[in-house]
Amino acid sequence: MALLVDLLEPKGLDCIDLVLFALPGVGDVGKNALELLNEANDGSDVARFIHPGLPPLARLNEDGLLTPPHLIAHRIQTDNGKSILTITGRGQPSEPFQQHDFTTELLKHLSDHGMSEIVVLAGLMSTPEIKEAFAVATTSSYRVWLEEKGVDVRRDQPSGGAIGMSALMASLAPLYGLKSVCAMATTVGASGDVHASLRLLEFIFEGWDLDVGLPVNTTSMLLEKLSALAPSSDSDHVRDLMEEPDAFYI
Repeated sequence: MALLVDLLEPKGLDCIDLVLFALPGVGDVGKNALELLNEANDGSDVARFIHPGLPPLARLNEDGLLTPPHLIAHRIQTDNGKSILTITGRGQPSEPFQQHDFTTELLKHLSDHGMSEIVVLAGLMSTPEIKEAFAVATTSSYRVWLEEKGVDVRRDQPSGGAIGMSALMASLAPLYGLKSVCAMATTVGASGDVHASLRLLEFIFEGWDLDVGLPVNTTSMLLEKLSALAPSSDSDHVRDLMEEPDAFYI
């Protein structure tokens, strides 16, 4: 299958220091975190990634234009001069081979543009009293480097593994020359767990020295917006897609 890249800014994918990737999953923790980050820092649309495995549902955008199914990339410039690329979307292919194809083509495209580090954001189902955020590395060398910086990198979680395109993005990235981790925040699993999303962002800001944040006067507005975007149902629809009882979808 062929990945179609719709470049919205001529040099929007050049000179990126860090890629942040998330899709809907447990509590929508990662996706909501990137939505929050883009909103708070005026992230600019730079590219759309269109793949035939995505559900064939074209949607109206904010300008009333019909757009094809895609993942959207935003670019954020930090105060200390770093360029962050966030990639997220409404969904992913339903078939495993399509998820794998989309992942490998996207990773190759990112690598070809000189990107070298990716953090995949996700939620981890847990009990309400546990409120943590941590990273899971994909190579020993990157894990050691992160631990030396003081980042909490776990070796025993997620014990049952992870499935889905986000899991593939994190685990396959080293094969394309990218350092990668999956950054996780615990959640009870209810859709739209914005508090877990904020906890995950704080973890990434500190661990990767990102000079971005949530302006105090807009936090309430952003939380309200994200809560409105979240589905009203508390059911975990992705559980039906799981093939392994101990694995979770990210």
